Amino acid sequence: MRNLSRRETLKIFGAASLASFLPFKLFSNTIIKSHEDCKKAWESLSNYAKTRYQFRYIEPVAGLPKVFIYGDSISIGYTEYVRDSLAREVCVYRLYENGESSNKFIDKMETLRKTMFQPYLKNGWNFNWDVIYFNVGLHDLKYLKKGKLNKKEGNQVSSLETYKKNLIKINEYLRNTYPKAKLIFSTTTPVPEGEPGRYAGDSKKYNKVAKKIMKKYKNITIHDLYKFSVPVHKKYAQAEGNVHYQPEGSRLQGIEVAKVIGDVLGITPVECPSTAVILDQFKKYEGGKHEIIH
Repeated sequence: MRNLSRRETLKIFGAASLASFLPFKLFSNTIIKSHEDCKKAWESLSNYAKTRYQFRYIEPVAGLPKVFIYGDSISIGYTEYVRDSLAREVCVYRLYENGESSNKFIDKMETLRKTMFQPYLKNGWNFNWDVIYFNVGLHDLKYLKKGKLNKKEGNQVSSLETYKKNLIKINEYLRNTYPKAKLIFSTTTPVPEGEPGRYAGDSKKYNKVAKKIMKKYKNITIHDLYKFSVPVHKKYAQAEGNVHYQPEGSRLQGIEVAKVIGDVLGITPVECPSTAVILDQFKKYEGGKHEIIH
C-alpha cells in the first residue's frame, strides 16, 4: 500500500469531518423546525397562547414526565404554581383555554391531540402523557340565560344525570385514548352563597356523583380539592359571592395539586415561589394587568 501524500491525507480527514458534521447539522435543523411547527400549531389553538402566561407554549424536555391539566378558570389560576412547584422535574401543560362543562371535554381533548401530536402534525409531539389531572363540574352546575349567569331565570348547563353520563364517557375516552396515562380526577371547588349563576351546595351534589363514578374505575386517583379549598376560599375568595380566588388562594391550591401529582410520579415538589414572583412573570409576559378567564 502506497504512502498517502499530505494533501491526500487532508482531503480524507476533511471528508470525514464533513460527513460527521452534516448529520448533526441536519438533526439540529429538524429540532428547530419541530419546535417552530409545534409552537405555531399551539398558538393556533386559542387567542390566549400569545397573550396569557399560563397558556404560553411549553417545549417538551426529553426524559421528564409530561403532565396535562384539564380544568376551568380555577385550574387556570393555579397552573403556574403547579409548574413552579414541580420545576425542572416535570413538564406541566394545561388545556389551551378554559375547559368549561363536561360535554365539551372530549371535543377539546381531540382538538388538542389532532393539532399537536403526530401523525396529525408532521413534526408534532410524539410523547405520551404520564399524568392527566382533570376536572369538570363548576360549569356544569351553573345556570345561564342568553350566555350570562342567572340562576333565577336561566337553565342549568348539565343536570346531575347528564353530568353522570358525561363523566362515564370521559373516563372511557381517557382509558382508550391514553391507556398509559395515570389519571387524577379533581373534585369541583366550592360555590359560595350569593353566587349569581350557581347555588351553594351544588358542588357537594356533583362531587358525590363524580366520586361514585370514579371509584368504579381502577387506577384513578381522586383528589378532593373541594375539601382542601373550603377554608382557602373562606380566607382568599376574590370577592363575596365569587367562586374565584385571590392569588394566594390559587398558590395554595397549586401547591396542593403539585403534591398530589408528585405523589403519583414519586417526585417531591420544590418550594413554590411567592405570588409576587409569579404575578411579576405574568405582567412581564402579558405586558399589563392579569385577569381571570371565566
